[in-house]
Amino acid sequence: MPLDHTLSGRMERRLPIVVVVRLAEAERAGADGEERTYTDNISQRGARVYSNRPWQLGDAVQVTPRNEDPACGTVVYCQTLEDGRFVIGVKFQDRPVMWSAMRRYDGLQSLLAKSKSS
Repeated sequence: MPLDHTLSGRMERRLPIVVVVRLAEAERAGADGEERTYTDNISQRGARVYSNRPWQLGDAVQVTPRNEDPACGTVVYCQTLEDGRFVIGVKFQDRPVMWSAMRRYDGLQSLLAKSKSS
C-alpha cells in the first residue's frame, strides 16, 4: 500500500524498529546534555525518538546510534506522552541515513520473500 504523504507529510515509509541512540542538542553533542534513549521508528530521512525533555520545533539535534556515525536533524514535532515523557519527530538534514538496523531489516524481508516464493 503506497504511503499517502499528503496527509502525513512523509515521503517514505517508516520502519517500526527500536534503535538505542544518544540524543543531544547539535551544538552541545558530547556534553552533559546528552540523553540515552531509543527510537520508535526510523527511515533514511527521519526518526521518531523518545526523550525525557520537551523540544521546540526547529531545534537542531544530533541522533547517534550505538557504534554508528551521528546524524544531524531538525525537530519537526514534539508530543507529550501520558507518562510525562516526550516523543519527537526528527527530519535529517544533510543526507539520508542508512541505519544498520534498517539494512538488517531489508535483508530479512528479502529472505522472507524468497522463502515464500519457493
